[in-house]
Amino acid sequence: MKAFLILEDGHVFKGTSIGSTRDVISEIVFNTSMTGYLEVMTDPSYAGQAVCMTYPLIGNYGICYDDQESSKPWVDGFIVRELSRVPSNFRSVDTIQHFLTKHDIPGIAGIDTRALTKILREKGTMNGMITVNENYDLDTIIPQLKAYTTGKVVEKVTCREKEILKGDGPKVALLDLGAKRNIARSLNERGCEVTIYPALTPAEEILEANPDGIMLSNGPGDPKECTSIIKEIKKLYDSEVPIFAICLGHQLMALATGGDTHKMKYGHRGGNHPVKDLETGRVYISSQNHGYVIKEETIDPDVAEVSFINVNDKTIEGLDYKNKNIRTVQFHPEACPGPQDTAYLFDEFMDRMKGAKNA
Repeated sequence: MKAFLILEDGHVFKGTSIGSTRDVISEIVFNTSMTGYLEVMTDPSYAGQAVCMTYPLIGNYGICYDDQESSKPWVDGFIVRELSRVPSNFRSVDTIQHFLTKHDIPGIAGIDTRALTKILREKGTMNGMITVNENYDLDTIIPQLKAYTTGKVVEKVTCREKEILKGDGPKVALLDLGAKRNIARSLNERGCEVTIYPALTPAEEILEANPDGIMLSNGPGDPKECTSIIKEIKKLYDSEVPIFAICLGHQLMALATGGDTHKMKYGHRGGNHPVKDLETGRVYISSQNHGYVIKEETIDPDVAEVSFINVNDKTIEGLDYKNKNIRTVQFHPEACPGPQDTAYLFDEFMDRMKGAKNA
């Protein structure tokens, strides 16, 4: 069946429908990872977005449900150059085609994803529609595309009730802003007892449990939409509990302490982004997925200092907070998918919790 990807600037790509045949309007973004498409589709940070995979062949190792980063896919749509319809892998239990159909997610294959990526890089991230309707009317659709916003997606993706992963080590409170599974797993594997809290949990409830450390997770959307959450994070900042924050959590901590964020032209999404540790000068290859970034000029030098920068565009990739046991990073040390160069940051968080306990 024919399918069409319509961009808000009037570009139309013609391809083949994969997955659901319903119409969807979403923000169109691209991811440069060569593998890890299931982790991408099930990453809650992609809620409200349709993802174009830039690698030309997707689906050749099928679907392994053990690799999901949440219980369901969160992407609004899926865009590929060529879909491998006959996967070959001993772990595979499903195909992308069936996976998308089962979860009612529209997709399109057979389009020039390089041309699409080039448009997004040159003009910036834009909204689009995936449709199978050959009689589409651009005059009707384009105003709808321009009006689309992702809205308050954190409240959509967060867990509904508290969950505890048992462990014999430090007690960590994980604020689920759209957390990937491997964040809790990375802590739990190091012996931590991880209590996962819904995003709208009051700071008082978290602090009353007397955690040894607090983890602020990744998540979707514009950080400035999270007004009530930012107020609670300020209360967590004012406590003496060690805090480690990733991606959206990193941005919200900056907003809670007087910083500002802005939307990037096309964001960082993929498993090959170099970040530089400003203390050691060492460069790590990181997994990233964000469309917003902290404005460096809004960071009060008495509050925090930049710890990591992106080698490509020099944007902020990490902050260390002064006179506080708080470190935040924009990239994803938990990977999944992507390189595990920066997984040592979880070990560092363990040491910081032990140090605070022994102080």
